[in-house]
Amino acid sequence: MTLTDQPDPRRWKALAVTLTAGFMGLLDVNIVNVALPSIQKGIGGDAGTAQWVVSGYALTFGLVLVSGGRLGDALGRRRMFLIALAGFVAMSAFAGAAPTGEVLVVARLLQGCAAGLLTPQNTGLIQDLFRGAERGKAFGAFGSVVGISTAVGPVLGGLILAVFGEEQGWRWVFYVNVPIGAFAFVLALRLLPRAEGRPARLRSEIDFPGVLLLGLAVLGVLLPLVESEADGVRRLWWLFPVAAVFGFAFVRWERRVVRHERTPLMDVRLFTETPGYTPGALIGAVYFCGFAGIWLVFAMFFQQGLGYTPLESGLAVTPFAVGAAVSAAVAGRLVARWGRRLTVTGLSLVALGLGVVALLAWLAPGQDLGLVVALPLLVAGTGGGMVISPNTTLTLECVPTRMAGVAGGALQTGQRIGTAIGTAVLASVFRAVLPVSGNDFPAALAVSLVCAAGIVLFALGLGIAELRARRARASNDQLLSATPAAPYE
Repeated sequence: MTLTDQPDPRRWKALAVTLTAGFMGLLDVNIVNVALPSIQKGIGGDAGTAQWVVSGYALTFGLVLVSGGRLGDALGRRRMFLIALAGFVAMSAFAGAAPTGEVLVVARLLQGCAAGLLTPQNTGLIQDLFRGAERGKAFGAFGSVVGISTAVGPVLGGLILAVFGEEQGWRWVFYVNVPIGAFAFVLALRLLPRAEGRPARLRSEIDFPGVLLLGLAVLGVLLPLVESEADGVRRLWWLFPVAAVFGFAFVRWERRVVRHERTPLMDVRLFTETPGYTPGALIGAVYFCGFAGIWLVFAMFFQQGLGYTPLESGLAVTPFAVGAAVSAAVAGRLVARWGRRLTVTGLSLVALGLGVVALLAWLAPGQDLGLVVALPLLVAGTGGGMVISPNTTLTLECVPTRMAGVAGGALQTGQRIGTAIGTAVLASVFRAVLPVSGNDFPAALAVSLVCAAGIVLFALGLGIAELRARRARASNDQLLSATPAAPYE
């Protein structure tokens, strides 16, 4: 990694390569949703197996984010990026060639692991390669990738199915990753900087008990949520207190590791002594709870309620992706000047846009609702782009570079948990309103989006509180203008 004062002249090309790979990993979280009927038609399997094609990926993706970040910190981000990318490409090919539903589920579990190892290397490399205002621009690009990948998945999935056919088109949802990933791997070999310093040993650098405890805690939270479509929350509710026990044990263990001057998986002082990290992580988790949960609701509304095809359903929400892509790039350039005010403004726009969509669904339901809501979705997407990249930049700004990977992994773990919670809650609200309203799909959409807007408003409250806290810190000891450093660096 390049840790010298002189910036790497190839840093922007390296960023383009890593973001391309990161886009594939994030896209595969939801692109498969529209292909589930095609998968069942192509290789059979019951609804539970099909659902695990989606849920299994999300589960293993979230499980390994922190460990993947720590491995990048310890062994080198270039090495971990290449290993994870090679695994992701191989598992994509394995998934596309799967002869049965059970084999496909296994492939998706392994593909999710590879994506979870890959994703935190992006934030770590940005921390390593960029400084000052350039870092904000780089995180702006990263925010665009996160926003676009979340919103554009249904569109790309629908396009692929339209081109390759209903019965076998699902295989190309996975195969498309292979040439793109292989090309990115070749470029990464040339462009990513090699790690400097001593080689690390897994046994001494990786806290394996911490990996186990944190993995069990995250598993206890995510498994009931990703199984919510199969009544998982009711069946597996007991895993939540189990997760709390393992989470408590993890914190106690990590503190013990630090006291004995060994290397922890995740130094908990990251949350207690790093200015802005904890509130930024909370804002991100809550925002993803409200933002990421709306896509399944929109898909159910447009496809089941209005009879749209998967492609038409995806195109109906494209204005959000367009707004997010443009505003994230712009916000990355402005974050050094405007700071947390960008996040507050963005959250306000998201809540406003979703609220207007809910109102239009209630007052003007009709077959052309996809066109009617395009403008408020564009407003919401513009706000969304102003949330993700500035929040990532501000949350990680005081994190020591040597912990950038694990900090980014923890931040994205919160976002994955928020996504799982939001998807489960908003889909449950949508389904609960339908029979009560006499299968009034616009009413179900409106109520679900009001709930989503309420969650975003809660994130807005957290953002306003952090804005005031940052101003207080700046006036007290001018932390914002000092070189980012933590007491445990």
